[in-house]
Amino acid sequence: MNWSNWIYLGAGIVLGMVFRQLFGRLPNVSSSSSPVAPLDQQDMPPISEQLQQTQLAYLMATEMSQFKAGFLARTTHELRSPFNGLIGLHQLILSDLCENPAEEREFIAQAHERTLKLLKLMDEILNVARTEHGTNKLDIQPRSLAQILEEVQKLTYMLAANRNFPLQLLPAESEIYVLTDHLWLRQVLISLIDTAITQMEEGSICISTSTLPTNNVVNIWLDLPTHALPQSEPIDLLKFEDPLTPIDQKNAVLSPGMRLLINQTLVELMGGKLEILPSTIVKEPLHELTRLQISIPIVSSAEC
Repeated sequence: MNWSNWIYLGAGIVLGMVFRQLFGRLPNVSSSSSPVAPLDQQDMPPISEQLQQTQLAYLMATEMSQFKAGFLARTTHELRSPFNGLIGLHQLILSDLCENPAEEREFIAQAHERTLKLLKLMDEILNVARTEHGTNKLDIQPRSLAQILEEVQKLTYMLAANRNFPLQLLPAESEIYVLTDHLWLRQVLISLIDTAITQMEEGSICISTSTLPTNNVVNIWLDLPTHALPQSEPIDLLKFEDPLTPIDQKNAVLSPGMRLLINQTLVELMGGKLEILPSTIVKEPLHELTRLQISIPIVSSAEC
């Protein structure tokens, strides 16, 4: 064998080794560069949790948009039932369908009571409408957040205690001052707590705060049972109320959905925001908690 044969043999061996290494690496390269490669199992829980929270956020945003849309239609719905009750009672009296004067007098008394309840509901709605249109001026001044929350706790503590629902307040920092209407903010918090308590079956309510210095706002958190959160009930403008239905607490006040809409409007008029945070839903042994967040502008202590 001459030198040229040895050279060809060596070149063939080298080329064979190169091709062997090249084709041996191709499956690994293709599997690592494939766009449909399976995700690491460790990445699945965070992605699944993030998707769930996104779905919850969408549902809550839909709920809030349903509360916000059609204010006139919802207000009409709130006032229509008491009006129908009044009309029905008067029709019974005018048609001489009362068995005796005592029953007629009873119907007149019921109509009078329903009129007073209706007037109260209208005043509550009109008061917010006047504030929204600037007729009622807001008294926006720096106020101590800790003082406002203490007043809210004093006014709602017994209401919760009477129904054996714990009401916990985590004190806010004394140097936090919010730029708000003191009376309206207090009323909004009381209304939210009162609405939750009237719908609660079990659980507790916790009030806490969190400051965001970069955004110059403070977040007031109300953690309450999810089942106590007002849901957007359907509006049926063709539904008529039985005039003989007894007047109970449900007929005497605005619906929870309407109260949430009014409170949301008032917070926005004070330069804040009322939101439902689905990301804070926490499972407990007996119930789930959902967080209502009220964001209010803050001012530095030097400006107070």
